[in-house]
Amino acid sequence: MKALLHNRVFLIVAGADLLQQVGIWIRNMALLFYIMEQSGNNPVAVSLLTTLEYLPIFLFSLIGGTFADRWNPKKTVIAGDALSAVSILLILLLVTAGLWQAVFVATVVSAIVSQFSQPSSSVLFRRHVPEEQVGTAVGITQSLMAIFTILGPILGTFIYTQLGLKASLIALILVFLIAASIQLLLPDSRREDRQDHRSPWEDLRAGLRYVQERSNLKLTAVLFLLSGLSIGLTQPLDVFLVIERLSLPKEGVQWLTASEGIGMFVGGLLAAAASVWVGRHRRGVMTGIMLIWSMLTFIEVVSVWPLLTAGARVLSGLCGAFFQVIFTAFMIQEVREEYIGRVNGLMVPVMMAGMLLGTGASGLLMNLSSLFVVYGVSSLLTLGCCLFTLRLQFKDVPPTYNPKEYKLL
Repeated sequence: MKALLHNRVFLIVAGADLLQQVGIWIRNMALLFYIMEQSGNNPVAVSLLTTLEYLPIFLFSLIGGTFADRWNPKKTVIAGDALSAVSILLILLLVTAGLWQAVFVATVVSAIVSQFSQPSSSVLFRRHVPEEQVGTAVGITQSLMAIFTILGPILGTFIYTQLGLKASLIALILVFLIAASIQLLLPDSRREDRQDHRSPWEDLRAGLRYVQERSNLKLTAVLFLLSGLSIGLTQPLDVFLVIERLSLPKEGVQWLTASEGIGMFVGGLLAAAASVWVGRHRRGVMTGIMLIWSMLTFIEVVSVWPLLTAGARVLSGLCGAFFQVIFTAFMIQEVREEYIGRVNGLMVPVMMAGMLLGTGASGLLMNLSSLFVVYGVSSLLTLGCCLFTLRLQFKDVPPTYNPKEYKLL
């Protein structure tokens, strides 16, 4: 823990990630409320907004991961946040001119840019954070991000309800510019082992072979597809859970999201504190998480009491934090550095494909049936993930390391 607090790369990357989370939540809450007002609380319009967020990720993740393995990671993360700020500025100008439909573009552009910068952040972690500290580092980052998962919806709701959409977009610009600025302090990370004569297409094919030859990665891909479909079915409908089941105004969704953030915060801290134990029992922990997650999804739709629903969402957030920590640590520890971007670029589209199918069908399925049916299907899909977590084979976290191999302050 002490070594991580002296690791410059960890501190900078974690700080930039936190700022990006603030921006994401400001964007999410502002666009959610704005689209609901424009569409008259239409569930199809709400699910379309989420679909537009995931579609670019599905289309550009593999491309972004391939180029992230080729480019300088420092320059890539800085350029990503700078481009996000510029794109939001252009959208602000369009909205000011009366083209309110441009708000959809904000989600699309942000999603595209993130597919180039996020894999580069993982490369920086892989290169500068000791392997046996990766689980702790990811757990700490997850907990810090969870703080803004709690505060972000509240902040986003406040800015939108009190100041409007334009103020929300201006706040987004400032957040991304600050994130880009602090990443200027990252050490230069040129790739000295690259074979520059290889084309991006050859790199992409090599990444496909790398995944195909490893059973763990193939199982993970199936797991991501099912979990993505499960999440996609329910995520756009949280606001209707608040309205129909809890009889609260639509703005109450911020408290549901904040409850999940509390669970993520606690779960991240627990995962960081028990990173070695979790690393040795990943398969059992993952299976248990999926079982609990399945039950919690069903409890959420059955409950008509805000406290019970909030409690279930807290536990759901805790499960999500463990899920994120385990698989992020797995990707950083067990995937060779030169393949991190491409493996990430392959896995993310698989999960996004599931989420796209889920979000695209959620509104229609709800109109044809009910919230109970949608959440019930999601619960069964999560339960089915256990069949694949039981087959995963994880290696142990290494007990020692040579600190001279890592760049600390």
